[in-house]
Amino acid sequence: MSWKLFVEAIVKFVMGVLLVGLLLFLPAGTIAYPNGWLLMGILFVPMFLAGLVMMAANPQLLRSRLNAKEKQREQSLVVKLSGLMFLVGFVLAGLDFRFGWLPLPKPVSWVAAGMFLLAYLLYAEVMRENTYLSRTIEVQEGQKVIDTGLYGIVRHPMYSVTLLLFLSIPLVLGSLISFVVFLVYPLIIAKRIRNEEQVLEQELAGYREYKEKVRYRMIPFIW
Repeated sequence: MSWKLFVEAIVKFVMGVLLVGLLLFLPAGTIAYPNGWLLMGILFVPMFLAGLVMMAANPQLLRSRLNAKEKQREQSLVVKLSGLMFLVGFVLAGLDFRFGWLPLPKPVSWVAAGMFLLAYLLYAEVMRENTYLSRTIEVQEGQKVIDTGLYGIVRHPMYSVTLLLFLSIPLVLGSLISFVVFLVYPLIIAKRIRNEEQVLEQELAGYREYKEKVRYRMIPFIW
């Protein structure tokens, strides 16, 4: 095991916990924000366990995901827009709890938490099927087209899963206002996918044929 990689992963994990906690609980004006703790639990406990699994089974994949930095200007903009969406969405969720603007019924949050965990399991399956997954748009040495499993249903199952994950988040937080903010994510990810497919068509052998075989990008029979 690489201790350098382990320390890097732990530091980034702790920073993520602190950042999300600050964005949720400071606007809420209290740490007694049950929906905030619910999200922290279902977000970071599976993330920590997944990190341990990757550390043991595929440290290279963990390293590539920790050190991801977009090289393309267009995709860098997509990453920044996504970050802004999370910033605004989390802050508004905390304020919504604090001032009681448009809270959602508690059962909605628990159903959304179940959807979130289901999406996490699907995400793990996508990573199992495709060991070339990266947080940046690139074609790696030796990479080949994956066309089985979830990749036989849609061309970008990872983005399908993140769509479910991200749209579940504001519902877990019990905030309708935050949910409206997160509705921009499908537009952001559609922009990313279009650019990614241009890169894959040019640099990944067999991808054009794969597009003919699997017609839908994210959602079967829709897009």
